[in-house]
Amino acid sequence: MNLSEVTERISRKLEAKGAQPDRQKIESRLRRLAEEFGVNIDEAERTVTADLARELNITGVGNTSTELRPISGIVPGEWVTIEGKIVALTPPVSPSIAQSGIIADSSGAMRFVAWARANAPAMEYGHWYHIESAVVDEYKGTPNLKIHSGTTISRMEKDAPLLPSITPVAELKPGVGSVRAKVIQDWEVSHDRMLQTGLLGDETGTIKFVIWKEDTKEKLELDAVYNIFYATVDEYNGRLSLALNTAMYITDEGDIEVGRNETEVQGALVHVAPGSGLIKRCPVEGCNRTLSRQNYCPVHEIQPEFRYDLRLKAVLDDGIRARNVLMQRDIVEALAGITLDEAVSIAETNPLGMDEIFYRIRNAVLGRYYTCAGNEFGGRLLVNSCAPITFKPEELAALLNRAGGEAA
Repeated sequence: MNLSEVTERISRKLEAKGAQPDRQKIESRLRRLAEEFGVNIDEAERTVTADLARELNITGVGNTSTELRPISGIVPGEWVTIEGKIVALTPPVSPSIAQSGIIADSSGAMRFVAWARANAPAMEYGHWYHIESAVVDEYKGTPNLKIHSGTTISRMEKDAPLLPSITPVAELKPGVGSVRAKVIQDWEVSHDRMLQTGLLGDETGTIKFVIWKEDTKEKLELDAVYNIFYATVDEYNGRLSLALNTAMYITDEGDIEVGRNETEVQGALVHVAPGSGLIKRCPVEGCNRTLSRQNYCPVHEIQPEFRYDLRLKAVLDDGIRARNVLMQRDIVEALAGITLDEAVSIAETNPLGMDEIFYRIRNAVLGRYYTCAGNEFGGRLLVNSCAPITFKPEELAALLNRAGGEAA
């Protein structure tokens, strides 16, 4: 979406309230937020609209709402009012963030962030709050509650118990989730700050989990079953994982027969999507999000000390159904015949830069046939393994003979 379209939309909203906005001023503010500070265009639009409405003493502009909403019904792009209980607080990852954590009601839970510039009162763990006129944005489709300078927060004298609903592992989505699962693998930790990592599973499938070192956190026991409430569900290297530092976990009696939910597909790779090839990732521990070309992370802002990675976003067609697929570095290296180090070296010396790697990988894989296996999530196959299909002349001959017989 270009800035001219957003400028025009903001202008029309203000004009509908009898104002005469300066379009050049609006576009200048949008450009500064988007280009200098890396704010995504949706949030920049909301910010500029709200600021100008205050300056012009206009009310009722935008999507602000005082109607109380259940958390489960909130979608990105809205201004909402909710009541919820603080079920987790997390250390802020940036000086621009005053407080972050998870807020929940009887319908569900979501992450929240209070910006430092909002000067909002700090919320306490275990207490209920009435939050009015907060902004909901998204990252990869996950709603996030943003508390800004126009948000009002009131502590409630309420102590209602919350009973989080359990979600099958196969149905988890990025955000916040609660599961009943069995610890089936306990892996060796790969970082000094990591307390434990491994694999959890229920009847529907498996998922990686991680616990970072904290004084109050304990390891899970291998082969034990746990009720895990309000874990953070992240997409990491193209796969979902559970971070348990925001969660409460309680051992449960009984056992679980863990199921496997891997899908295998054969087909032609018919499209390579933008965002494939050499990418930059946020270096902040536990983040790993893809950075923009300006090295901007939607959570941790500008990250000059980024790290490179390879990935492939594509479409695999088996003749019946076209599937979106996502492949990570090790698979891309094998299929495209280029290592990450080689890709970085080429990008840093080639006039096309990172685009050169996109074209090379696309030319190496497009139109070829593969067998891919992985986990399906949100209409996308997160590929765990992929191999080229070997051409077999005898099978082609049999197909041609059969086709000839049917035609006769």
